Amino acid sequence: MQLAQADGGAVFTEDQWTREEGGGGRSRVLANGTVFEQAGVNFSHVSGATLPASATVHRPELAGSSFQALGGSAGGSSAQPLHSYQPRQRAFLYRRKTG
Repeated sequence: MQLAQADGGAVFTEDQWTREEGGGGRSRVLANGTVFEQAGVNFSHVSGATLPASATVHRPELAGSSFQALGGSAGGSSAQPLHSYQPRQRAFLYRRKTG
């Protein structure tokens, strides 16, 4: 079941964005619903020709490397229900080293 259908009273607003250096994403927010005060569902996939300096401080051998980053929250992983006794979920982080 979709989050907006489960709420029954709100619709998502969507903001699609692009990153000048490469990639983009979609940010979606459901607000003022009958079940959820606010909920977000987001996705991003960005890339760049070189890693930022802050990303190579502890791994200088990676300086000058290109990168890709993927992020997302789905199924209301950042949902704030109206009722204080309803369970809450928060965003999570998953990293996987490749290569």
